[in-house]
Amino acid sequence: MEIPLLFSNEKSGFGLKAQARNALAIAVVGLSFTLSACSVPGPGEAPGGIYDPYEETNRNNHELNRALDRSLVRPAGKGYTQFVPDPIEDSVSSFASNLSLPGTVVNNLLQGDLGGAFQNTFRFAFNTVFGFGGLADPASEFGIDEVETDFGETLYVWGVPEGAYVELPVLGPSTERDAVGRVVDVFTNPLSYVLPSPEKYYGTGAALASKLGDRGRYSDTIDTILYESADSYAQARMIYLQNRRFKLGSDDSSAYVDPYDDPYGDPYADPYADPYADPYADQTE
Repeated sequence: MEIPLLFSNEKSGFGLKAQARNALAIAVVGLSFTLSACSVPGPGEAPGGIYDPYEETNRNNHELNRALDRSLVRPAGKGYTQFVPDPIEDSVSSFASNLSLPGTVVNNLLQGDLGGAFQNTFRFAFNTVFGFGGLADPASEFGIDEVETDFGETLYVWGVPEGAYVELPVLGPSTERDAVGRVVDVFTNPLSYVLPSPEKYYGTGAALASKLGDRGRYSDTIDTILYESADSYAQARMIYLQNRRFKLGSDDSSAYVDPYDDPYGDPYADPYADPYADPYADQTE
């Protein structure tokens, strides 16, 4: 029987193949679920608009996420950035990003992006060898940047509809398509099948620490969105959908919204104006 091999610590090739087959089966089930369950806007509902049939549930999840952020994530993030030196924060983030690259390469290949797969593979090898296992990022200094993608984008390339907007407990804003993509991405990184325990979990720990660092580093702006907006749920939903559609390059994408910009800034302000200029300097008596 192959089922026990999924939980076995054996290093045999047979065990690894069994784990890979199980992971592939989970990915296929996830894809099938997406194809059958992704909601599609009805007549009169613009594809580029906001399709949110689960708003009541989403708002409840949003309040749960705000409570978790206020009591746990926000103070932990501030403490992390306060006590951990910036160079160490950067190294942890680079390490997490480097260990995630093999999973990104899998998605590059699934999308038929051979150039992106080659670049990400070369970046992974370069930083692993010359960046002390990924703790440093010398590849970026040579212009070898990551071609970012995920299984949610793979589903988009395959023609799977976006589905309804959802806010997931703990994980935050998403869509039906991206929610399934997040689940499948857990199983697509080849390192999780070749590294022994506990080494296989180092990347997950580093990724969590990196997220805490982001929460602490951008605390003021995130607090403005979550705790000072008139409707923080609507604000977070708009930012997520516009930025995700912009990244995917979908036809219904709106202009990119920087989540770290001031959401209350004047939309009609001259971007080239001197912020320190005297507003009365040109007036004649």
